[in-house]
Amino acid sequence: MSRGLGRPLPVPDELSAPFWEAAAEHRLVIARCSRCNELAHPPDIVCPHCHRTDPRFRFEPVSGSGTVCSWTVLHQSFLPGFDDDLPLVLVDVRIDEGDVRLIGRLVGGAASALHAGDRVSVTFEDLVPGVAIPAFELSR
Repeated sequence: MSRGLGRPLPVPDELSAPFWEAAAEHRLVIARCSRCNELAHPPDIVCPHCHRTDPRFRFEPVSGSGTVCSWTVLHQSFLPGFDDDLPLVLVDVRIDEGDVRLIGRLVGGAASALHAGDRVSVTFEDLVPGVAIPAFELSR
């Protein structure tokens, strides 16, 4: 999927770079703590589950399928590059592989058709060559 130029681009750091590299290839990966084996997103310097300061995260592919927990509709653009996408629906999705939630744009669907518990799957929005961000589409 190719979308609007001029939108803000992610700025990967040392911890998030593997996530963004995979997204550029249209793959969804999530960090797993090598200490407690729990998934964590976004990865941080401390594991949110076992609280170890040396989690040695490894990134693992996930299906990208999940369940809508909630959503919001933006009617005003607060960042450049989104005016053509308004109204913009953001969904809060619990992925199937664990207790990890991701927030992303809902593409190809309207908020009026959404219900808590709806199934979605990941898709990717290509912002510029080599940069893509995860988004979601209804699985119905």
